[in-house]
Amino acid sequence: MIKNKLRVAAYCRVSTDKDDQINSLISQRKYFADYITHHDDWVMIDVYYDEGISGTQTKKRAGFNAMIEEAMQGGIDLILTKEVCRFARNTVDTLSYTRKLKDIGVGVIFTIDNIDTRDSDGELRLTIMASIAQEESRKTSQRVKWGQKRRMEQGIVFGRDLIGYNVRNGELTINEEDVPIVRAIFHKYTNEGKGTHVIARELSEEGLHPKRVKLWSATVILRALRNEKYVGDLCQKKTFTPNYLTHAKKYNRENEEMVYLKNHHEPIIDRDLWNRTQKELLRRAPTEEMKSKYSNRYWCSGKLYCGMCGQRYVSRTKKLKNGTTYKAWRCFAAANHGTSKVSEDGGVIGCDNGSINERALLTCVHYCICQLQTNQKKLKKEILQEIKTMKGITDKKLDTKRITERMENLNTKKHKAIDLMLDGLITKADLQEQTKWYDEQLAELSKLLSNSQSKDKEQTKQIDVFEQYITTLAEIMTFDETNETLYREILDKMVIYHNNIVEVWLKCVPFGMKLTIHSYGKNEDYTTDILNMEIIENS
Repeated sequence: MIKNKLRVAAYCRVSTDKDDQINSLISQRKYFADYITHHDDWVMIDVYYDEGISGTQTKKRAGFNAMIEEAMQGGIDLILTKEVCRFARNTVDTLSYTRKLKDIGVGVIFTIDNIDTRDSDGELRLTIMASIAQEESRKTSQRVKWGQKRRMEQGIVFGRDLIGYNVRNGELTINEEDVPIVRAIFHKYTNEGKGTHVIARELSEEGLHPKRVKLWSATVILRALRNEKYVGDLCQKKTFTPNYLTHAKKYNRENEEMVYLKNHHEPIIDRDLWNRTQKELLRRAPTEEMKSKYSNRYWCSGKLYCGMCGQRYVSRTKKLKNGTTYKAWRCFAAANHGTSKVSEDGGVIGCDNGSINERALLTCVHYCICQLQTNQKKLKKEILQEIKTMKGITDKKLDTKRITERMENLNTKKHKAIDLMLDGLITKADLQEQTKWYDEQLAELSKLLSNSQSKDKEQTKQIDVFEQYITTLAEIMTFDETNETLYREILDKMVIYHNNIVEVWLKCVPFGMKLTIHSYGKNEDYTTDILNMEIIENS
């Protein structure tokens, strides 16, 4: 406390960032400054605020989180806010934060609701008001969703600009500059029979990049081919918000009724081309059996990354003259756009990184596991030493039991002081002064206890991780070098660089291995030697 004065902070929030709401924010800040100034035993620390942030979540409210952090660090004694709905509309968050603050001796006053969490009935009244605020949020969410659906049914467009169309004031208008691109996508796919990867590469090489697309990809092409807006129809509510508290959106897979309006606006392609495109999409779509077969087809699928551009490596196979299959992996950017080059619009496409043979990858992983076997005793010794060190630190932690007993003792004395006052042995003024001292001591001990428990939890977590390392090492020490199933289970990721360097990261091992390799021989008798290995830290 500053000269025995309570250090007071305030929190205010407006639900939107419109001009009138910003004016409301300014008014709230002035209100709290005046409110704090009129209390002689208070001193204003700061007025925290958030603009345009919903109250149903706290994780995105920077001002709120900064205030809580300052309070937890011991810089605030009391927090003011006007209403429970301004603090949080989530009952769980409201009670969680007020309890956490109360545990360290920080109270929260809701001025308009006339609730002080320091009062004996404060939490009961707060629970009621918080529940009401949360219910109001639910009703507001329902009203907004109902109103939006009615406007969708009237043809009002919700959403952003897209390739070929601009969205202004709820209306779609054609962007003439993009029209040739849209028509080219449909023509190449349906009339010329080209794949989405090929179309993406050709558009990039031609330098055709609308403002909404930084890099063409098969996914972008596929979305365009499936977008009903290009034929003049409008489908809305493709996503929905299942939880009004989290605001997280999900794809609407028959969870809610969509709004579909036919011939809503001017089309870019004709209905015949649209219908033929949708049939072609169905014809080329992989079956469920194919999806299951190829989603995890190889032991390293989805685990190989290019060290030059960051793209994933994709599988490439071909049949050799002797009937065997040659497997290799290549950077996605290189596979689709060739070597690195500047496109017509000035962007860079492609990648200069080379391909890597499947056998080279297997050799690298096998070599790393062999190294773990060779260094097993040394590695276990180092990890056990880390555990011993951590346990040594844990043994030196503050005696939480002693702190708890001290707090219980102070609470007992605090209650006895009340009895002494009732018996007339001490005055009311003496009781207030003594109680104030007890509260200060309890707040300090509570903070000490919280810090001790937090450190203890973190140290225990680290010990569990190190012990997991030992368990994992024991599991992978005996293995069949041709067992790709094992490799799939223990490989975390591999990063392939241009200069014959491969980084290998294994699951539950606290480091990676950087290998320099030398590959030689033809496709059918391909061989890889490991020239050098370097241990690298997990950053």
